[in-house]
Amino acid sequence: MNKRNAAHLRISFCVLCLLVAVRGSAQASSPPMSDQHRYLRQGIEKAFNLEVSSAEAFFQKAVETDPEDPTGYAFLAVNQLIRSELSFDPKQREASQEAMLRYVDETLARGDKRVGKNPRDSRAHFAMAVARTAKFRWALRQKRYFTAADEAYCLWSSLETVQRVDPENCDSYLLTGMIRYHIDHLPDVARFFSSLLITQGDSRRGLADVELAATKGDLLKEIAQSELISVYLNFEKQPARVLTLARDLQKKFPRNYNFSFALASILSELNQFKEALAIARELEKGIASGMPPFTPQLQPRYEQLMGRIFFAQGDYAKAADCFQKSLMDTSDYNARVRVWSYVRLGMIYDVRNEREQARDYYSMALGIDSGESVAKVEARKYLKAPYKLPPKS
Repeated sequence: MNKRNAAHLRISFCVLCLLVAVRGSAQASSPPMSDQHRYLRQGIEKAFNLEVSSAEAFFQKAVETDPEDPTGYAFLAVNQLIRSELSFDPKQREASQEAMLRYVDETLARGDKRVGKNPRDSRAHFAMAVARTAKFRWALRQKRYFTAADEAYCLWSSLETVQRVDPENCDSYLLTGMIRYHIDHLPDVARFFSSLLITQGDSRRGLADVELAATKGDLLKEIAQSELISVYLNFEKQPARVLTLARDLQKKFPRNYNFSFALASILSELNQFKEALAIARELEKGIASGMPPFTPQLQPRYEQLMGRIFFAQGDYAKAADCFQKSLMDTSDYNARVRVWSYVRLGMIYDVRNEREQARDYYSMALGIDSGESVAKVEARKYLKAPYKLPPKS
């Protein structure tokens, strides 16, 4: 549950192909897609390609088809959250967050009205869960922890209703899966209170839920696939399992630089350095051009990527230089980049058997006020026990 990052996918690709084929044959005899559903799908694809203005237009059309249905408002809220996280201008970011909160309120007002008439209205419950997820993320970033806790409790309640009333809604399993998986990786105290407030952390079950959404989901399928990439790359340390998926998403959404960063990271972990460097060079060109969606503010993230590639190659001097460069930008929007760079610098000092310096860098990573992240999970782990290079295969 955490930067612009958003976000994060896993099951046999043979099974995936089979499911797609079965789904396609079933759709041949199923009713045609409604106008609202088509607009939602088009909006999601535009948002995932970082075309947020076009996405908003489609979501508005979805609202216009049925102004009392909360679903369109929920995705307008998510789109405004994406817009705020893409923005490097504080005023624009604040305006997008305010718009997001308005759309959350619109979603909840209409959802509560429908649930008041029919407590088993799974569509309304799902829309409210999606909207509350956006507000939960916002509340965490704003350090409004009581608000975040309230939203988490309510969205979990909505998700339980959805899965009890409509177990075929596979999109809902993305949200339950992310919650279960990431609670399991929280610090001890946070994990304890999260288990009391929401549910027990369960990495295996959470991963299975996300995989289900990634293969059989509808509106949230690509988001589930993106979550799988993040989890297998950063938490599970099994990048090979999502290489094909990362390639597919990068090809399908060419404007979304997040998939290029992820694919290059996966390739570097798999020692496919030539292709990783080629992708990095394309990112560098885009950043230098300043053509949207690229922007100079992505430079620290590029430096961190290059540091990761050099680290995988065993060139620790060049890697350290890149990580140090990424630390020069102290802006809030690059806080997570800095956390990762501190962690990687600590790993380099552990490789060099300079434990005290390594511990200093891990502590600096934990000292950055950027909320929970996989990087902080790594920092805590390596503070307890030094990072060790994996055995050569």
